[in-house]
Amino acid sequence: MRGPHLLLCLFMLFSLNSWAQPIPKAPDRVRGEGPFSQLIIRGVTLINGNGSPSIGPVDIVVEQNIIKEIKVVGYPGVEIDEGRRPKLKAGGKELDCNGMFLIPGLIDMHAHIGGAAQGTPAEYVYKLWLGHGITTVREVMARNGLDWTLEEKQRSEKNEIAAPRIFTYMGFSMKDEGGRGPTPSSPEEARKWVQRIAAKGADGVKFRYGPAPEVMEAALTEIKKLGLRSAAHHDQMNVAQWNVLHSARLGLTSMEHWYGLPEALFDDKTIQNYSLNYNYGNEQDRFGEAGLLWLQAAKPGSKKWNQVMDELIALDFTLVPTFNIYEANRDLHRARRAEWHEEYTLPSLWRFYMPSLISHGSYWHYWSTEKEVQWRKNYELWMQFINEYKNKGGRVAAGSDSGFIYQLFGFSYIRELELLREAGFHPLEVLRSATLKGAQALGMGDQLGSIEVGKYADFAILEDNPLENLKVLYGTGAIKLTEDNEVIRTGGVQYTVKDGILYNAKELLEDVKTMVEQSKQPDDFEIRQPGQKGQN
Repeated sequence: MRGPHLLLCLFMLFSLNSWAQPIPKAPDRVRGEGPFSQLIIRGVTLINGNGSPSIGPVDIVVEQNIIKEIKVVGYPGVEIDEGRRPKLKAGGKELDCNGMFLIPGLIDMHAHIGGAAQGTPAEYVYKLWLGHGITTVREVMARNGLDWTLEEKQRSEKNEIAAPRIFTYMGFSMKDEGGRGPTPSSPEEARKWVQRIAAKGADGVKFRYGPAPEVMEAALTEIKKLGLRSAAHHDQMNVAQWNVLHSARLGLTSMEHWYGLPEALFDDKTIQNYSLNYNYGNEQDRFGEAGLLWLQAAKPGSKKWNQVMDELIALDFTLVPTFNIYEANRDLHRARRAEWHEEYTLPSLWRFYMPSLISHGSYWHYWSTEKEVQWRKNYELWMQFINEYKNKGGRVAAGSDSGFIYQLFGFSYIRELELLREAGFHPLEVLRSATLKGAQALGMGDQLGSIEVGKYADFAILEDNPLENLKVLYGTGAIKLTEDNEVIRTGGVQYTVKDGILYNAKELLEDVKTMVEQSKQPDDFEIRQPGQKGQN
């Protein structure tokens, strides 16, 4: 058996190293107009990100990248008095959005630009984001390298590329040039590592791969001292020693997914009830048994449940649940057959999703009805905690973790909003998590996340009301039967404004479709489901 095991190790080593090759950077920007000396968005219905209800018609005046005026110019169904409207200055531009809806630019708090293993050029990822109204992303890990990511961040700030605003949280286990490196193994190494990435310009740190408790404590203390922010995926290799409460007490600013939270809620055990042949290196073991965690935690409403929740809220802690990234676990068929895969998923990314012993999150070796049922029960408890956390005043932000487990950039973020709605959030609360709460978690609540005078000009503009149907935010739109008994597609973001640059969102998504179509041509690629004959 040495041969096969050695081969598997070599393949895994190759897979880890493949992340070290950065993906192609985005080309110089050719899409988008502006910023303008003045841009007036006319007659739109405003849905702000602060929880307030819709109001309109409204004219919004932008100069360069700053909102200068928000003026209600009439009443619904009544002709607008032109004399009440802000005046267009010479050289300015006005955009007629009469009957349309405007929301703040969406913020993806758990984003990955992708890697060589997935074959996703930066342009592809950025346009999928912008095409869905996502104007800000928190890139957690910087798998393509810190220098690479910071350069893309700076190019986005200068509007040299068509891309969202990028906040860079360097992975604690990642190398500057890309790929996974050794995790700092002593408190002194941890402090020096944090100091170095802070000096380079990182916005924060993402923890993963279980550093030792004394290393985690030193790193978090230094992060707080230097004014950085932090996120953590408390993975199973160290969570028995260090759960989310340990991190939050030392200043961790956000928790990703849920790992570390059920463990903090254990009241009759200290370690997850692992199967005795469990192997963390086996992705199906890892993800299969993760679906049992909430069933092992303290019951809703119990003393332990409330104690943990109340302490995290008191610490001003942010939860980023990323419901969408695990949805395939409760309904694999749905995730595999999502309609956007045909036109928007690159062949390289589809191959990455296929059942594999190597690719992260491609663990569909023999997924069963039993596992899906377990995961559905898991979701019920997870969603209940998240909804109660929000109701008690805790901060919940929206993130996607796209590029894995059949979840596609942009599309999966909108699915995250639908799942927040399923968890019990009112549509206005969903939108607030997707905008203002994310901005606050980034320390940017005074500049982003809602439509207010003095804030940055980041918007998404749609022809349909997203509060009535979140599906209209999908690039593929929503299915609708008209009064004439005609089936149509309605929705999709029409315009995305980021840093005062006006993008035609549908044009960006057409660019993506062209990229995908061209990538299929060399080997006549056709999406086929796992196990089908002729899969390429």
